[in-house]
Amino acid sequence: MLFCLIGTDKPNALEVRLANREAHLKYWKEKNVVAAGGPFLAEDGATMNGSMLVIDVADRATAEEFAAEDPYTKAGLFAAFEIRAWKWLLNPR
Repeated sequence: MLFCLIGTDKPNALEVRLANREAHLKYWKEKNVVAAGGPFLAEDGATMNGSMLVIDVADRATAEEFAAEDPYTKAGLFAAFEIRAWKWLLNPR
């Protein structure tokens, strides 16, 4: 089942994001469940200020467990975090 993990960074948290980015990327690569993902960007088009991942896991409990162990979550990066079941309907590429 697909779930979107959507995190909004705390204000002025770019240093926290950058300090944990390598561990975050490694963590999700090792889980081998990511269908799509990447950072949200500020209006300047360059500054990362949030995250969105689409993961394919058995159920919500698994999505919650994986999200809780994400290095970004453990570092307290997010001001808000949401997990939503998702149906992949369009793929224009």
